[in-house]
Amino acid sequence: MRTIVVGTDFSEGSYLALELAIDVANRMRCNIMLVWVRREKVLFTGEQMEMMTNLAQDKLRDLCERHRPALTGGSIDWRVVNGKVPSAIASVAKLLRATMIVIGTNGASGFEKFVIGSQASRIVQEAPCPVLTIRKGYNFHKQLERIVVPIRVNTRSREKVPPAATMARIFGSKVYLLGLRDLKEEEATLRTYLTQSINLLEREGVAYHVDLRPYSSYSETVLSYADGLKADLVVINTEQDAIISQFFLGTNAQQIVHKSQIPVLCIHPEDFVNVAAKI
Repeated sequence: MRTIVVGTDFSEGSYLALELAIDVANRMRCNIMLVWVRREKVLFTGEQMEMMTNLAQDKLRDLCERHRPALTGGSIDWRVVNGKVPSAIASVAKLLRATMIVIGTNGASGFEKFVIGSQASRIVQEAPCPVLTIRKGYNFHKQLERIVVPIRVNTRSREKVPPAATMARIFGSKVYLLGLRDLKEEEATLRTYLTQSINLLEREGVAYHVDLRPYSSYSETVLSYADGLKADLVVINTEQDAIISQFFLGTNAQQIVHKSQIPVLCIHPEDFVNVAAKI
């Protein structure tokens, strides 16, 4: 059975991520693996680290027990792993062949100074599967009605449309294709890309709307559009070569992940071949 990995640092944002993951898991019939990372280099004695680990284990057990009744599509379990937060979470996801990673992106927690939220971009960068991020304070209990998919003249830009269509089918959402034009001479190519995206959505039976906008700042334009639309999800990709993205997450992706007030589904170049099967 497919698995969704949820990283937690016991902050409010990571609790929200778990609730969102349960909603997605119920619709996709997935298990949930809740993961806490015991950092290798921290300013604690061995005894303090052991106490912190025991406390984390207690918290993980409690979270699983409290949320198990709400998970109707699968099971929920937990594990503690060692290492750096991004690579440790990515390793668990790879081991389990996870469908998705879900993380919160809020700031510091009282439980641990180095929180998952502050490392969201690195987790997105190293993950072997799509990553869904959610910011503290977002009300995910509202229906996921509007999904924004920015399209620009970039060879990889259209490849985020299939996973967006999959999410739209699962949640009964409408996809809003945002065509972004940097140069006037790009408009014909952009319209071709949008037509191709529309054809895919129509084949999948997904409702859609199309808007075209000029832009100077990609991330600001996307976020402003999503905010004005009162969107519920933005689907982005790193729009980079797979090898490059292993070392560097693009500035646009970083800004959207960190600044977005609504959930962001981030897709990697290497996800594209099997992304429909993943989600």
